[in-house]
This record gives sequence, structure tokens and C-alpha cells, in this order.
Amino acid sequence: MAEEKKVLLSVKDLWVKFKVRGRILTAIRGISLDIYENESIAIVGESGSGKSVFTKTFAGMLDSNGFVSQGSIIFNDDELTETHIKLTPAAHKLIARTLAKLNEASKLELGAATYQKILALESEKREKSSLSDEEKAAVEAEHKELVGKRTDTFNLKQTYDRSKEKDKIKEADRLINDYDEQIKALKKKEEQLIQDRKAQAANDAAFNKRYAEQSAALKAAYDKEIQGEVSPAALRRNEILAKEVYLSVGRYGYRQRVQMIQKLEKALEKAMQLGVDLGNDAQLNAIFDEVTFRVKYVDETAESLHGECVLNLAKVKYAKDWSQIRGRRIATVFQDPMTSLNPIITIGKQITSIILKHQDCTEAEARRRALELMRKVGIPKAEARFDDYPFQYSGGMRQRIVIAIALSCQPKILICDEPTTALDVTIQAQILQLIKDLQKDFNYTIVFITHDLGVVANVANRVAVLYAGQIVELGTVEEVFYDPRHPYTWALLSSLPQLAQKNTKLYSITGTPPSLYNHIVGDSFAPRNPYCLKIDTLMEPPMFRVTDTHYAKTWLLDPNAPKIEKPEGIQDIHEKLIRAFNI
Repeated sequence: MAEEKKVLLSVKDLWVKFKVRGRILTAIRGISLDIYENESIAIVGESGSGKSVFTKTFAGMLDSNGFVSQGSIIFNDDELTETHIKLTPAAHKLIARTLAKLNEASKLELGAATYQKILALESEKREKSSLSDEEKAAVEAEHKELVGKRTDTFNLKQTYDRSKEKDKIKEADRLINDYDEQIKALKKKEEQLIQDRKAQAANDAAFNKRYAEQSAALKAAYDKEIQGEVSPAALRRNEILAKEVYLSVGRYGYRQRVQMIQKLEKALEKAMQLGVDLGNDAQLNAIFDEVTFRVKYVDETAESLHGECVLNLAKVKYAKDWSQIRGRRIATVFQDPMTSLNPIITIGKQITSIILKHQDCTEAEARRRALELMRKVGIPKAEARFDDYPFQYSGGMRQRIVIAIALSCQPKILICDEPTTALDVTIQAQILQLIKDLQKDFNYTIVFITHDLGVVANVANRVAVLYAGQIVELGTVEEVFYDPRHPYTWALLSSLPQLAQKNTKLYSITGTPPSLYNHIVGDSFAPRNPYCLKIDTLMEPPMFRVTDTHYAKTWLLDPNAPKIEKPEGIQDIHEKLIRAFNI
């Protein structure tokens, strides 16, 4: 599959965190996943496993307290990546200014090796007069633990009844004061330790003499090196870089453009000083990403520059950029259609407003397209129902309208966040079939979020099983259903009511998922895993390859692991699945 299909969305080592009442919750922990053009992939797992957070991250819909702390999400959409910027006199002037600054900064590259030695020497001096990395980590861990306990106690106190639980409130206040004192004492201890180290360093005459001599020698060498001539190759590279800087900011207004150019010039100058390889695409992308995503230079005419955007959704910072992506190229269908539709605006108006916002057309054309969409999603007598309000539609019809709105701009990715959960069972199959049928017309990729494996069986080509913010198994539907390898997938399949035998107790997964406030040691599923090995409690398993399309994150796949058969209830389930889900 990977060779035949174009990778539309490439997620690499994604970490997503939330600031919650003074603490950090890690919702997504190092997910890597390629999503292909025109495929249907299901994201499966219990509530709280990170399914919705994962998809909200690349749809630009994270809550305000959420942030991407690490990783990339590259969106390979030709319509968005193709970039043309006019070459006006002002543009020529800005490019020339940037080129002059880059050529001057390139002299710093000549002394990069010596500059690194200067930094290493300064770091050695800082470490001598401060705490070591291990000591800092220990103090930080102790501080984090105390703050966590104080926060938990404060939150618990808020739940007490002031008229009936005064003793509990008093005890909570005492504990909070105690934690405050411990935090102050820890801070004081840290400050005293740093003062002692500084005093020791100041009195170390031999080290200070050596530091002064080496520092003077390195700085003299550095000053001499950066007076050299910049190579013709570096000058040619800078010409392209100056154009890429302008290409990358050309979509913004003039004032913002100038501010961003200045930020990119400083970032590139710092990279040159540090000796970063600017011929390396990955390193150059990372430099640009801190300001805006990079647009790679392709060619130019007398009138315009032509480039291709490296669209990293994990680094999009500006609302203007998201307005070009969310809705237009990545659309979402949510669980409850009543929360997606405005109850006081007519159905027709809600569809046409989206079309008018994202597409260049008249109101008459928008109405025509809206009616066509309503017919495609199966609304009978579309013209007569165009001016109805949402309350006049049934639940299934409302969800069809939500799908029509999502498809109004012909997105490349359609995220379906449990779109059938709020619907009657008889309507669910119709909506699932509709989503599949429309995929043939609109050529979108379906990312289906669900905890219902029955839905997966009927909708998806591939399945990613999530647990505690990680993908623990990934494969085609056939591989995950007929040859599951992770104990969590075994547990999910075992708990399917459709596969249960008569007069037997339905299987349920014991325990609860781990707290994502804490650092998880070993396999996150270990405490609930009846097949847990000792190594599961000590080390996180890698992602083992089963086939070219099937991977599972479990130590049971290690060649040295004992051979453990999957549970009896899900052995030879091929016939059961055919009967239960008609697959």
C-alpha cells in the first residue's frame, strides 16, 4: 500500500500536551503514522486513549491549553503546497536586503567550529558554578511532585461541603500550607546550593586561569576566521535562501511580512554561527518552522517566484493559515449533529455560507452547489427542504447535512469523529454507507474515530489501535481482526458483544488506563495485561514488524519472549466476524 499510494499526511514522533490546573497532561506520546490518499483508516481505542486529540491536532482544533511539544505533521496537499508570489519592486527590494544580510552572516560559518568550542568552554564554567544536570533534574522532579500534591489537595478541597465537612476543609488547608512551606524550603535549598557552587568556582584559581587563557585564545582565533572570504557556493545558496524567505512570508500583509523576514534572518544567522548544515532540508525546515513554514524555491519568471510549501501542521501559528486548511482541505463530522448546526439559521444558509467563504462563486452558484450536495447526501425534495431549520430534520437527516457541509469545499481529508454514536441503530448503517459511497465521488481520505470495532469492519481499510496516547497496533482490517498481536487488541476483540457465546459472561477489560499526568515506565498496558512479562514493567516496547503493513508495540513479539496464544474466544474468529459484521 505504501508504494502504490501517495502519503497525504505524514505524522512523525508527535507529542501533544495540555496545561491543566498547574500540571502537564501528555495526551499523545510519540505517534508516527502515514495516512494515504483516498484510503479509509480507523483510529480505535477506549475513551481517553487520545483518538480525538490526535485528529484535532492536524485539524487545528486543539483546545487553548493544548500544544504540540514535539514532532511534525507534514500535509502533502498539492493545492496548498503550490505557491506563486508576485515580484513587485518592493519584493525585489526586500529580497536584496535579505541577501545582503545572509551574505554578511555567512562569514560566521567560517568560524563555526571555533564558536562551538567557545560555547563548550562557557558551558563548562556555568556547570562548575551551578548545579549539574542530574541535580537540576532531581530538584525539578521533587518540585513537580510537591506542586502536584498541592494541586490535588486543593482540587479535592473544592469538592467538600462547607456546611458539613469543615474538618476535612481544615485538614486540606493544613496540608496545602505544609506543601507551600516544603516548596519554599526546596527553593531556598536550591538557591543556597547554587551560591555555594559559585563561591567554590570563584576560589578555584587554577580553573579560572585556564578558562581565561583558553577563552582569549579561542576568541582571537574566531575573530580572525570570520574575516575570511565567503565561498561562491555559499553565495549561490544564499540567493536561493533569500528568495525562499520571501516566498515563505509572501502571503502575509506588508507589515507582518517585514517582521517575519527579520525573524527568519536572525534565525538563519544564528544557524550559520552554529554551523548548521543549511544544505540539509530537514534542518532548514526546522529553522523556518519556528517562524512560519518553509516554501522551497522551484523557479521564477520576471513577474513571480514559484515555490512548493513544506506544510507542517504541528507548527502552524497563524489563524489565516488555518482558515486555508480547516474546512477547505481537512473537514470534520462530529458525533452530535445538533452541536454542529446552528439552530436559528436555515439549513440552506448554513451550507451556502461555507461555500461562499471558501470558494469564489456567486450566491446563485452557491445555492446550486448546496442543492446538489443535499441531493448527493440523500435529502429528499432538496429544494423544498432548503429553507427548513435543523429542528425540522430527523437525527439521521441532520447528520447528512453535517456531512454535506463538511464536503462543500471538497476536502482532502474527512475526519469522522464517531458520527453515528448519537443516531438510531437503523440509521447508523445508512450514514456509514453514505460516507463510503461519497468517497468515490469526492476522492477524500477518511479518518474514522471510533470505539466500535463493528463500524471499523465495515468502513476502514486500515486500523490504528490507540492506548494511552500511543499507537499499539497498526495494520489492515484483515490483519488486526484475524491476526491481532497486541494484548490490548485481543482485549478489545474479546469484549465485542457480537462475538460472545450464549450463556457466557461478556469479557471486560479490568482496571483503568494510566494517568497521563505521570511519566509512564514500561508498557502502558502492563497493569491491565493478563499476559504481562517482567520486561513490560521496566522498558517500553518498540514497534515490532509483523508484515510490511502490520506492526504491534508489544514485547510478546520479541524473539526471546515466551510463546503465548491469543485468548480462545478470538481464535478462529473469521466465520464469527463474517456472520456478525458481514465482512
